[in-house]
Amino acid sequence: MCGIVGYIGPRDASPLIVNGLRRLEYRGYDSAGVAVVNGSLDVRKKEGKVDELAKLLEAQPVEGHVGMGHTRWATHGAPCDVNSHPHTSTDGRFAIVHNGIIENYASIKKRLVEKGYTFESETDTEVLARFIEDVQKEAGLSFAEAVRQALTRVEGAYGIVAVSRDEPDLMVVARNGSPLLLGVGEGEHFVGSDASPFIEFTKNVVYLADGEMALVRADGYEVFQIDGAPVAKEVHQLDWDLEEIAKGGYEHFMLKEIMEQPESVANAMRGRVRPGEGRIKLGGLDDVLPQLTAAERIVICACGTSWHAGLVGEYLIERLARVNVEVEYASEFRYRNPVLDPERDVVIVISQSGETADTLAAVRQAQQAGVLAIGLVNAVGSTIARETDAGVYLHAGPEIGVASTKAFTAQVAVLAQIALVLGHERGVLTDADLQTHTDALAKIPGQIQTVLDDDDLIQRMARDYRYASNFLYLGRGVNFPVALEGALKLKEISYIHAEGYPAAEMKHGPIALIDRFMPVVFIATRDATYDKVVSNVEEVVARGGTVIAITDEGNDGLGDLAEYVVEVPKTLDAFEPLLTVVPLQLLSYHIAVMRGCNVDQPRNLAKSVTVE
Repeated sequence: MCGIVGYIGPRDASPLIVNGLRRLEYRGYDSAGVAVVNGSLDVRKKEGKVDELAKLLEAQPVEGHVGMGHTRWATHGAPCDVNSHPHTSTDGRFAIVHNGIIENYASIKKRLVEKGYTFESETDTEVLARFIEDVQKEAGLSFAEAVRQALTRVEGAYGIVAVSRDEPDLMVVARNGSPLLLGVGEGEHFVGSDASPFIEFTKNVVYLADGEMALVRADGYEVFQIDGAPVAKEVHQLDWDLEEIAKGGYEHFMLKEIMEQPESVANAMRGRVRPGEGRIKLGGLDDVLPQLTAAERIVICACGTSWHAGLVGEYLIERLARVNVEVEYASEFRYRNPVLDPERDVVIVISQSGETADTLAAVRQAQQAGVLAIGLVNAVGSTIARETDAGVYLHAGPEIGVASTKAFTAQVAVLAQIALVLGHERGVLTDADLQTHTDALAKIPGQIQTVLDDDDLIQRMARDYRYASNFLYLGRGVNFPVALEGALKLKEISYIHAEGYPAAEMKHGPIALIDRFMPVVFIATRDATYDKVVSNVEEVVARGGTVIAITDEGNDGLGDLAEYVVEVPKTLDAFEPLLTVVPLQLLSYHIAVMRGCNVDQPRNLAKSVTVE
């Protein structure tokens, strides 16, 4: 969850670190801090956003060429100055920053207290710092060796960077379950939870794997396993630029990313969807396509918005390829001891970051059972991308806003392509069917732009409903997951209670909530269930409810029933979620802005959930 940045080289570390923390703030914004080495070890940390830390540094500057910073999403201990990272040894000789959770911290802390150690904070990270100190003192070890030996005795997830005033030319970096990568420069090196803090200085990165540790100096680095065995690492080159993580003139990253969807969906299809040829080519699945085609069951595992995309994928794959699909919360799948059959099952995992802890655990569980694991991820080089047996990148570009938007539509676009490939390979779709579907899919980016052009109408809706306390979102078939996603977006960024339901389930309970103060959003496109959805709309109106309808263009049958009607371009039923979700994203965004909410950094949330 939290963000880490580190630097060693000729530049002044402090401003570089603070700038990097601002770019990482989407990973956590409860508090922030820095530690800089320059003869001494200077630590500054502050509750609140990175701007509060910047003010502190203006009043109490620190200078040096080696340093690290941290922006926190609280796990152990409430957000406050004392619980903020970095945490130091009792004598102030070294400091660490830490992402993750040390699960056996309580037993370690108990032993350290018995030895006379004291603690200022409530964090597991301070326990780790004191533990490293104790290990070093007991055996007279070097700083790096003390870190290594301490880590062999802790349980849980961690991504750490440590610096010491006694070894000012060294950063010690280690990872187990929490992402870290090295930025390789000329005469300087960087560390980050992702590449955003240092992308303007280098595009050359080294991805650390679980159980790996690195000694990083200005002129080089060495990587080895926690047990001490050296590891040869490949240097990867990033294919994105600084401009992609800037707001580009938009007030918020979320709005920028909503507006980027014509491009991001096109990128998810570029070189893959070939309407002129009437075929789809997914190169990342070539080696496993026979096994995927022969599967009798596909299990999709994901969390949050990605889980909603997986639900859309269930409808698409079952409809277009006639394969049984089950969609699982990865957090439940990993602990449920699921029945997996390597002869008939395939597991597909979906994660924007490629680092989601529960989803990564699902990958490993599938592979332990001998089941093919396929990953759909956005972050190139991420852990899930490296550990799955095959996969497809989304190519949506960096997504900074905590509430996922363009990643969702890119995920659905890729799932649609997989469904079409499978349908054709299994003989469910004829060549003519595939041609029809590829033609329709190729038009989606332009049709998304048409929806975005209707933003003025959605802003008027937001103005009318911004004070509502509750919303209900209803849809059927492939649009039911869109109702869930619309409700989630509103909850995430505006803090309005919202629920998504299948429209037919309204009479089984939710109808009791309906009154004139509760807007009900219907996704009512003219598909096979349209008449039944209209009946549900009439039931809401009869009880004094307020209706917002999302429907397809040219449908004037809802104007007398709904307060607002938003029309989206007509497409094949299977691809409707790529269009119907967009006005719901905009509605949640505008309501949140009008309520004065922090859209990009909603309370209690962080972008990537890398701890349980």
